[in-house]
Amino acid sequence: MKTDIIGEKDGYLIRLAKAEDAANYYGQNYCPLDKEVARFTGCKEEFTEEEVTSFFLKSLDEDDRYFFLIIAPDGKIIGESVINEIDWDLRCANFRIGLYSMAERGKGIGTWATEVTRDFAFGELKLHRLELDVYSFNPRAEKAYVKAGFKREGVLRDAVRDGDAYADDILMSMLEDEWRAFKG
Repeated sequence: MKTDIIGEKDGYLIRLAKAEDAANYYGQNYCPLDKEVARFTGCKEEFTEEEVTSFFLKSLDEDDRYFFLIIAPDGKIIGESVINEIDWDLRCANFRIGLYSMAERGKGIGTWATEVTRDFAFGELKLHRLELDVYSFNPRAEKAYVKAGFKREGVLRDAVRDGDAYADDILMSMLEDEWRAFKG
């Protein structure tokens, strides 16, 4: 059974996405998607409501995904934190996070959400490995991942475009014994 709220801090919370969140998820974040969010995540800037809503609702039913929303004290959805591509046999998964609101960036919310989701992955799901990738032009995110205990394990050189230039895709991960040691 999936847990609903996994973290609360200073009025912010992280909880599982629900079907009734679909309209606000789209309306509060994808009309259009913030240019910096699109750049850092490799997404296009404009999506139709149907594209977002259908993806959102489909994601809720997937057995290999935990789709959490990051909610501000005023109730607005300001981001998401996702454990996906779970391989239950290998006990490994991918992690991704996105903060949609410029006003909420630089306050440590992304680091906090990363830590809460990481702890859920290892503590509740009993995963062995959690991995992610981050573009080299997003050093703030890489710093948050390092602060949360993730280690750089490889670089896909010139694997993505940033405007007219190429950039690296940095691969990072954490293993369950590293998480235990990190948590102390």
